[in-house]
Amino acid sequence: MENKEIASVFKLVGQLMELHDENKFKTRSYTNAAFQISKYPERIIDLSLEQLESVPGIGKNLVPKLAELLETGEMSYLQKWLDVTPIGVIEMLKIKGLGPSKVRTIWQGMEIESPGELLYACNENRLVDLKGFGDKTQAAVKASIEFMMEHQSKTLYASVEGLIDEIITYVNANNDGKIALVGEAAMKNPVLSELEFIVDESVSNLPDTSELKTKVHFHTVQTDSFDLEQFKRSATEAHLSQLNIGTATNAAQVYQLNDLPFIEPEMRLGSFEFDWVKKHQASDLITNQDLLGCLHNHSTYSDGMHTLKDMAVFLKNEGYQYLGISDHSQTAVYASGLKPEKIFEQHAEIDTLNAELAPFKILKGIESDILSDGSLDYENDVLASFDFIVASIHSAMKMDEATATKRLIKAIENQYTKILGHPTGRLLLSRPGYPVNHKKVIDACAENGVCVELNANPMRLDIDYTWIPYCMEKGVMISINPDAHRKEGFRHMEYGVLAARRGGLTKAFTLNALSLSELETWLKK
Repeated sequence: MENKEIASVFKLVGQLMELHDENKFKTRSYTNAAFQISKYPERIIDLSLEQLESVPGIGKNLVPKLAELLETGEMSYLQKWLDVTPIGVIEMLKIKGLGPSKVRTIWQGMEIESPGELLYACNENRLVDLKGFGDKTQAAVKASIEFMMEHQSKTLYASVEGLIDEIITYVNANNDGKIALVGEAAMKNPVLSELEFIVDESVSNLPDTSELKTKVHFHTVQTDSFDLEQFKRSATEAHLSQLNIGTATNAAQVYQLNDLPFIEPEMRLGSFEFDWVKKHQASDLITNQDLLGCLHNHSTYSDGMHTLKDMAVFLKNEGYQYLGISDHSQTAVYASGLKPEKIFEQHAEIDTLNAELAPFKILKGIESDILSDGSLDYENDVLASFDFIVASIHSAMKMDEATATKRLIKAIENQYTKILGHPTGRLLLSRPGYPVNHKKVIDACAENGVCVELNANPMRLDIDYTWIPYCMEKGVMISINPDAHRKEGFRHMEYGVLAARRGGLTKAFTLNALSLSELETWLKK
């Protein structure tokens, strides 16, 4: 089990204890343990029984429960609470804006035991009369339930990569025939409603996928049409409708027949790709190998899991030229945002490390909160001390389009802003982004020489790939940033590259495909 999985169990125990109005101190011990485990830099499962006691938040009372979970994959104490809680009530705990105490009020006060029932009650305007609620809360709860229901059958591509490999490995090991991934996953859609594979007629031994949360479909096709079916099932109808397939038997022949260069599966969307191939070659598309550095990352100076040196050495050993460190700014108290004196301490350490690690270089950055009025988080003398600034919104996110757009543009117009961080603040399958007029924001970036971030965390992938063609049209660079909070987070750049390729991003428009000297020149413009 990974630390996040372990933390989620302890978090659920704490939620259920609060839901049932259990002793607050006992409840807090589980929620605190969940928080500490999620932040722990080492894999909990690799620790000995004695070492478990040294994990912050895990006292002697919790060690047996943690050990049981690690050994069996289950926790009997959690099961005790699950046994006395309706499944629908547990689902209600996932509704954004409803904590356990409010769920308890709804459950006990209205005898509602599922998100569906609660949505019905909201539609009948019954939540407003409940103590502690009101019109705004009811509207927010209704929107959260609708969002949750719309996305509950979907999953992130990043979450099923391993499953895809397992299925293909199983079929290849137990059959002589062929299997290929098709559909949304083959096209690298960040959010999937199902996994689709094609297998040829000789494949009869398929894995049992009935117990999986993700829908898995196998389509049996004739062996002699396998390659063509793989192509047709790895493109949108809009893409296929613009092609003459004729007598072609595979993707390459289809494009040759239409006097077109080969179009990668992730770009077969039926939108911009046919114009794209008139101006670019397939080799222009950004790849993982093109990335020479990594910007927007966090260390233990704010809320990261590894030290500045650990992050830098890891990235250097991976063959990169530079690390852009951008810990949180002072307003982000929840993330241990840096006060000015802490910034200067970090800058001194960076100078020391740069002398030690040269020619690899750590660039001095900050992820500055964009405040409610659109200003950045420090006085100009502090802002001027950085090599670059990622400007992002983290608070007061309930905005209409006009407010959000105005706030972003003011930050973009700040002379110190170099990169606009995760422009909509969305979390895929969890939180919709605040509404933004993308064209106005991108236009402002073009006018002010500001780069737009494609935040590569698979839960963000923000800016959305659909806006990459417009960014390129306006001459706006994209930075594929992992927003890494630990060394392992650097791998998220791979998901950013997949999304970027889907939007047709070229190496020439990718900020962190620049060499260190080229980037420093760009930053000094």
